[in-house]
Amino acid sequence: MTETKLDFAKMEGLIPGIVQDAKTGQVLMVGFLNDESYRKTMESGFVTFWSRTRQKLWMKGETSGNRLRVIDAATDCDQDTLLFRVEVEGDGLVCHEGTVSCFTRPLALASAVQEVR
Repeated sequence: MTETKLDFAKMEGLIPGIVQDAKTGQVLMVGFLNDESYRKTMESGFVTFWSRTRQKLWMKGETSGNRLRVIDAATDCDQDTLLFRVEVEGDGLVCHEGTVSCFTRPLALASAVQEVR
């Protein structure tokens, strides 16, 4: 198997990392990784992001106990986005607001869009 060359250049050194529950398929969160956080994730087996606000590495769940253990990982066809299928440790509440997923706020779609469905 050849080594994957991720494209960190498109977003000034960052790539999105989508986190999905390996058992349920539910999308839990999205964060950003730089080359260092990607290498740390692959070495440790736990998702580690780059905090854009704090400008430092952070392992998701490091303080809460809800760490994201990587079951498998993939990149998209452009090699500029990652998908991590994970098993959540701890109580399973990934979002800092105390929910399983960060995606809990539905948006209203325009009626024309809804009719196409």
